[in-house]
Amino acid sequence: MFFPIKRALLSVSDKEGIVELAQILHNLGCELISTGGTAKALSDAGLPITDISKVTGNPEAFGGRMKTISFQIESALLFDRDRDAAEAAALNIQPIDLVVCNLYPFAKVLQQGADFDTLVENIDIGGPTMIRAAAKNFKYVAVVTQPTDYAALIQQLSENQGSLSIAFRQQLMAKAFNHTADYDALIATTMSQSVGQNALRLSFEQGETLRYGENSHQKATFYRQTGAKVSLFDLEILHGKQLSFNNILDINGAIQSVRQQNLPTCAIIKHNNPCGLASGINQAAALEWAWAGDPISAFGSIIAFNTTLELSTVEFFALDNADRSKRKFIEVVVAPHITPQALAYLQHHKDLRVVLFNPNSLPATLPDYRFLNGSLLAQDADTVLFDKLDLVTTTPFEVTAHTDLIAFGIHAICQIKSNSIVIVRRHNGYLQLLGMGAGQPNRLVSTRLAIDKCRENLQNEYHGTDFEAYFMEQMQQCILISDAFFPFADNVELAAASGIRCIVQPGGSIRDKSVIECCNTLGVAMVFSGTRHFKH
Repeated sequence: MFFPIKRALLSVSDKEGIVELAQILHNLGCELISTGGTAKALSDAGLPITDISKVTGNPEAFGGRMKTISFQIESALLFDRDRDAAEAAALNIQPIDLVVCNLYPFAKVLQQGADFDTLVENIDIGGPTMIRAAAKNFKYVAVVTQPTDYAALIQQLSENQGSLSIAFRQQLMAKAFNHTADYDALIATTMSQSVGQNALRLSFEQGETLRYGENSHQKATFYRQTGAKVSLFDLEILHGKQLSFNNILDINGAIQSVRQQNLPTCAIIKHNNPCGLASGINQAAALEWAWAGDPISAFGSIIAFNTTLELSTVEFFALDNADRSKRKFIEVVVAPHITPQALAYLQHHKDLRVVLFNPNSLPATLPDYRFLNGSLLAQDADTVLFDKLDLVTTTPFEVTAHTDLIAFGIHAICQIKSNSIVIVRRHNGYLQLLGMGAGQPNRLVSTRLAIDKCRENLQNEYHGTDFEAYFMEQMQQCILISDAFFPFADNVELAAASGIRCIVQPGGSIRDKSVIECCNTLGVAMVFSGTRHFKH
């Protein structure tokens, strides 16, 4: 069902594109009703307008607080064109067929740090009333709240001789109600904060149905947060199958693992934990050292890079090898940019997802939300690697010479489920996650797992006849990092027996003194970072 647009009410704070839209409406024979600054902008452009006061019969009043709210305007928007036509005529109500309205810039002045009185003056009342009235009566009235929708509106009008379809009006209706809901939510939370109350309202849109959730019997949807300047939702898939629920979770973990790193960095993610992580001057070598951190777990992994992905790097996957057993199976590759040659090579695997997303485009301070059965936990992002790096043992250690390796290891542990232990090393000029233990309820088990993984990886790279000597020599060059304090000396004893000579932990246990004494007895240096990094 199409309805012609004969009368339009234009009242906007953001005047981008409004003159051009009004000109097209005028050329279609549409009467233009307008208010305040919008009316002036249209008049200055030479367009004839009907001032809002001629429709309402009342002047603008109270510093502009009263302009559109009236029986005449709301009736012109709300009356049912079929059922109420006779009553509207008797009341001398002429229909308004289109509302173009965006609201006072409350969000903008809030971001600018406006004082409370300025915020209050930027709470729109008449605008939401008009928008909601027009949206409710979408069967007969169209409402546009965003300049980005002007092009679609113009196209519809051009294709339908100045009329709009009910399907298009219904789409605009849904956008309008979401627009006013988001607007009111921001005002509500701001006003709550002004009286010392915590309130949070989040909205999401553009829901995209996924193939399934974590498991095939679960339904899943991927949403974009309304108003987010940067969103993981905006990732671009260049090749491969649709992303799954688990893929998206792991992609998030992967980009968190490589973001804010100064050197080319590669992260290999499995079940939302980095099983491989390396950083150095050459991207291809960083991938090889990350892969060497756990070649078995790298099967079916998600791999992220923080620099432009090159052909020389992706050739490591051997996707075109005639011997299929030599090809490395991975699920997703993510990078901020990908060369055409690298993309063409990755396309040898028809299902491999190739994704563009810049890890460093995400703000460092995004809050962390956890939805839990009708409740919400909110916290600041974990952005502080360490408060200090204090050597607390008599066993010597050159902290300043290894600050970059310590920072690399702590960054890694921030991405790993607690209780977590990482063992990192500097090897051939690269920083490498050599072994990690994740998600264990007992820290001693995490330490043992990390050491076992180091042993396995070092066996893979060693080709001599005295592996134990090589193992101890390499472990002595490593740093073991714990996400939280050691409550007992058992972790130190296990680490020392495996050759570890430096441990970094937050400190803060009532048994710190006994742990430090154990380190001194065993010749292990211990550094307190002052910052815990639990990740549940």
